Amino acid sequence: MGKITAAEVNKLRKMSGAGIMDCKNALVESEGDFELAIEILRKKGQKVAAKRAERESSEGAVIAKVNSSFSAGIIISLNCETDFVAKNDGFVSLANELAELALECNSLEEFLNSKVDSMTVKEKLVQQTGVIGEKLVIGSFEKLSAPYIGKYIHAGNKIATLSGFSCSVDGIEEVAKNISMQAAAMNPIALDESGVDQSVIDKEIEIAKDQLRQEGKPEAMLENIAKGKLKRFFKDNTLVNQDYIKDNKQSVSGYVKSIDTDLKITGFKRVALG
Repeated sequence: MGKITAAEVNKLRKMSGAGIMDCKNALVESEGDFELAIEILRKKGQKVAAKRAERESSEGAVIAKVNSSFSAGIIISLNCETDFVAKNDGFVSLANELAELALECNSLEEFLNSKVDSMTVKEKLVQQTGVIGEKLVIGSFEKLSAPYIGKYIHAGNKIATLSGFSCSVDGIEEVAKNISMQAAAMNPIALDESGVDQSVIDKEIEIAKDQLRQEGKPEAMLENIAKGKLKRFFKDNTLVNQDYIKDNKQSVSGYVKSIDTDLKITGFKRVALG
């Protein structure tokens, strides 16, 4: 066939997301057959992915998205090997594109098998591994539903949070952002006491008892004192009981009630790299 044109290369780039030279070489090899060229690009990605399968993908971008009705949100992390790639505009753009797609999916499996650029997300990750030269994986997939959902992404896309609320009220957008920021900054382990796993509670009580024994406290007093320490643990580690970061004279639940007495936090999700 004749010379591969810039328009043809650009068309394949849009179809595949691959780089200019990779697209040009694939078109030359396929003699202008676009379907065959895409297959060539996928095979290249598979070869690179196989070589890098054992690499650790601990860097990346964490992205939160909320649907147009503010009733559902998603957090995904697109993980790579180096911070250099994680900061690349093209990589962040891909992470945002995939997060938009994930918003329409109900599970990680459904998401990985959904279509993007004429291939599945799973295939897209392999193909982009070939383009970028680093192992790419979806590290996290977290969904949240509520009458109102807010989000926050920390600078650098290293942490993202979602927060759910019982209803929409005046000023809910700011409240949702503030609570999502709270979850990002203070890393609560649960919404409230009822959400803390019993094994965590048992461990905290035993730690408290051991500390009290070392202080010489009588064995008969240990249980009650340890339960008092557990209340402090709940205050520090459950979202609604934490001190509100913008005004530590009130709790998070106190701040929310100050906006509207009927407003409640119904849940949250937090994803961080590392």
